[in-house]
Amino acid sequence: MKLLIVVHHRFDLWNVPAWFGERLAQEFPQLQIAQRPSYDGIEEDLRDAEVLFTISLRPEQLAAAPNLRWIHAPTAAVHQLLFAELVRSDVVVTNSREVHGPVVAEHVLALIFALAKKIPQAAVFQQQHIWGQEAIWNEGVHPREIAGATLGLIGVGSIGRRVAQMASALGMRVIAVREHVEKGSPVGVEAVYPPSAIDDVLKQSDYVVLAAPLIAATERLINAGRLAAMKPGACLINVGRGAQLDEAALVEALRTRRIAGAALDVFEREPLPPDSPLWSLDNLLITPHIASQTEKVWHRHYELFSGNLRRYLARQPLQFVVDKQKGY
Repeated sequence: MKLLIVVHHRFDLWNVPAWFGERLAQEFPQLQIAQRPSYDGIEEDLRDAEVLFTISLRPEQLAAAPNLRWIHAPTAAVHQLLFAELVRSDVVVTNSREVHGPVVAEHVLALIFALAKKIPQAAVFQQQHIWGQEAIWNEGVHPREIAGATLGLIGVGSIGRRVAQMASALGMRVIAVREHVEKGSPVGVEAVYPPSAIDDVLKQSDYVVLAAPLIAATERLINAGRLAAMKPGACLINVGRGAQLDEAALVEALRTRRIAGAALDVFEREPLPPDSPLWSLDNLLITPHIASQTEKVWHRHYELFSGNLRRYLARQPLQFVVDKQKGY
C-alpha cells in the first residue's frame, strides 16, 4: 500500500517536516511512503497511492488516482478539497480538527483578555513613552472583568467546545449556536440555539466568537445586520474563516463605534493587503492567522494521523471523518 505525503505552503511551519515520513516508515514498514515537498510531478505518485496526506487536490489529479481510498488533511477546514467529483466519490476524507482546536481556543482566550483589559492600547502608549492610565480608562469602553460576561459561540466544534470549557472555568456565561440543538449543550455551555436564533445570541453576548466551519450557509454570516444586533459594548472575535465575515461592514461598525471592538485572526485575503482599512482601526486587534501556531503542531499531527493509519490498516472505522455533503 502506498501513502503519498505532499504539502507545499508559503509558510514553512505548515510544510511537513522530513522526520514525519521517516518516522511513519519506521512505525509502518509494510507501507510504501513517498513524501514530496511540492505538487510538481505528483501525478506519477498518485497513480498507485491509496492514502493521500495533503491540503490540496484538483479534479484532474483525483481522476489520475484510481486507487485512492482516503485523504487526510492536516487542517480543520477542508472546503478546498470538496469539489463535486470528490464529494461524489467513495474516497474518505478526514481532517485535523483535534490538532488545532485546543491551541486555537487558547488564542481565543488570549484575545478576549486583550480586548477586556485594553492591552493593545497599553502597548501603543508604551511605544510612545506615555503613561496612559487615564486615557485607557476614559477612551472607549472601560477595562472589564471577564467573570460574569456572556460569551456567544458561533460553532461548537473542536475549537468551540474547548473555548466553552475554558471560558466557563473563568466564570463566563457561555451560550452557543449549533446546527443540531438536539445534541444538547457541550460542557461549559449554558444554552444552545439553532442557527435561526443567532440574533438572539448576538443580542445577549459581550463577546462573540466565530468558530464555525466554512460552508455555504456560513459565508458572510456576520454582516451589517448581524453587527447591528450586537450590544454597543460587545466585541467580535473571528478564528473561523475570513469569508464568514463582511469586512466592510465590520470596518463601518468599528469606525462608528457601533460595537466596541474586534479581534481577527483570519481574513478574506491573506496576507492582509497593506491598503486594507482594517489596519488603521484603533479598536481592532489583528493577529496574522497565528491562532493554531505551536512548536508542537507536527507532533500533534503525527499522533492523530498515525493513530488513524493504524485504524485504517486494521480495517477499523476512522476518526475525524468529514461529512462531504455538509462540508465538515
